[in-house]
Amino acid sequence: MTSGYGKEGPARTVTVSRLAGMKAAGQPVAALTAYDYGFAAACDRAGVDVVLVGDSLGMVVQGHETTLPVTVDDIIYHTRCVARACERALVVADMPFMSHTDVETGLANAGRLMKEGAAQMVKLEGGAEQAALVERLAAHGIPVCAHLGLKPQQVHKLGGYRVQGRDQAEAALMESDARALEDAGADLLILECVPSPLAEHLAGTLEIPVIGIGAGPGCDGQILVLHDVLGVTPQPPRFARDFSREAGGVQAALEAYVTAVRSGAFPTSEHGFAG
Repeated sequence: MTSGYGKEGPARTVTVSRLAGMKAAGQPVAALTAYDYGFAAACDRAGVDVVLVGDSLGMVVQGHETTLPVTVDDIIYHTRCVARACERALVVADMPFMSHTDVETGLANAGRLMKEGAAQMVKLEGGAEQAALVERLAAHGIPVCAHLGLKPQQVHKLGGYRVQGRDQAEAALMESDARALEDAGADLLILECVPSPLAEHLAGTLEIPVIGIGAGPGCDGQILVLHDVLGVTPQPPRFARDFSREAGGVQAALEAYVTAVRSGAFPTSEHGFAG
């Protein structure tokens, strides 16, 4: 059980530099999504390092079939709720569909997420085509989490929720995109539904922490949707694990998730995809 307090008082707040230090020390990063004050507070007490206010709220909170209807105002509202609860975890806000179609629009919306939503980092989907925006955000002191692999905002273009990077050309492009985003100033990278060998390779070659979801055990950390961890999702993805079934309660389940990520007990090979 992680209380959030050490021998010398409250645990140090998680920062971008601390996440980099965790990667250097080989300490896995435990991340979860959350969308309101109560669950965010529970995540924070459990020792979660990063709380993402994901556009997944469109599906698990608003009941949409995809993330596409989520607006910047939606993310601001939910991020504000989450930020009030998190004393330790780094709060990351998703940039929803069509909120960063060009550099100036992206910069303005990221600024809103930071100022109005109290986010400490923004997350955006996309490859090298987003490098100019990432560079501009970094220049204005806005930390960035990049997102490669399965990009839910492009679900219709991709033809569904499918594993990305299985063939050699896709894998090479993903590595090129990852390097371009890192060079532009991204501080963190999420890989979603990527073959485990590719994810492990990227985590081993990039300097920034690589957080996986459905990307196997070789990443620098893991993230799941809160509702999957708590067994709320009727048909959870194969890479998820219901920790509430074993723990018997919300707080215990969140603590069990953090412990499993830290120890390397989650994910296992069954929670990833082959190349």
